[in-house]
Amino acid sequence: MLNLADSTQVLRLLAETTRLRLLLLLIEEPLTVAELTAVTRLTQSRVSSHLGRLREAGLVEDRPQARANFYSVDIEHWPNDIRPMWGALIDQLDDRQLQRDRERAAEIVHRRNLRGSWAESVAGRMERQYSPGRTWEAMSRALIEMLDLGDALDIASGDGVLAELLSRRARSVTCLDLSSAVIEAARGRLACQGNVDFEVGDMHQLPFADAAFDQVFLLHALSYSHAPAAALAEAARVLRPGGRLTLATIARHENEATVAAYDHVNLGFAVADLEGWLHAAGLEIRDCAERAHEPQPPYFRLITASANKP
Repeated sequence: MLNLADSTQVLRLLAETTRLRLLLLLIEEPLTVAELTAVTRLTQSRVSSHLGRLREAGLVEDRPQARANFYSVDIEHWPNDIRPMWGALIDQLDDRQLQRDRERAAEIVHRRNLRGSWAESVAGRMERQYSPGRTWEAMSRALIEMLDLGDALDIASGDGVLAELLSRRARSVTCLDLSSAVIEAARGRLACQGNVDFEVGDMHQLPFADAAFDQVFLLHALSYSHAPAAALAEAARVLRPGGRLTLATIARHENEATVAAYDHVNLGFAVADLEGWLHAAGLEIRDCAERAHEPQPPYFRLITASANKP
């Protein structure tokens, strides 16, 4: 654990705008002092001074390559007691200056790698790099066109983001959420979609008849469940024979303080537990495994699963 003096030192380091900009840039891409100067448009002496502070604190590494020193950040090598503080900070960080920094850095890296294509220059870390129009949203909207969903239920739908995506390829989509305020927001978002319905209800006691849906989605719904086995049993009940349940949820973790801010009522799940509950609900599991690992602290792991109703 950090003592008072160490905590104060870390907070001072992170409280300076330039140091934050440098850390966020170096998480994305190793850069030289000259390149950081070009990106931030600050003086070289100022950039070097801040890099020195960050390096002394063990937050930045440097390595010689050819005739230059490249600075980089590897959060996994940071002390464990600093990571939660950093994670809490960047979870809420959204600023136009940071976007401009990333765009300039991408241009500089591209010029550095003119001898090869853009794809060659980012090979092995492409998912972390921006390119025009290449986003997860764009990819999702393209892939959804492959589906024919029939009647779909979105449990813990929030304000309708998923329903907006699904509605193009479904006969009907029903948004269900425990919060009437959230459902009203979904109504506003999807007012022009004639095939979307809205229900205020509890995932543990779904207000629908048996075998009412071809698809049931629980994307991060189980984080709000005190009784996940009951929620999965209800989801299976409203599925038609041959229908499919699709879920995504956080793997078991110890970051109670972080998820409390998002009203989670549990600390995630183990794959084996989810498999047991799906089997108990009478479903045939197609897949259930950890499929993603967030690159930023606190490094949540994501479980995805799908199962059919016989």
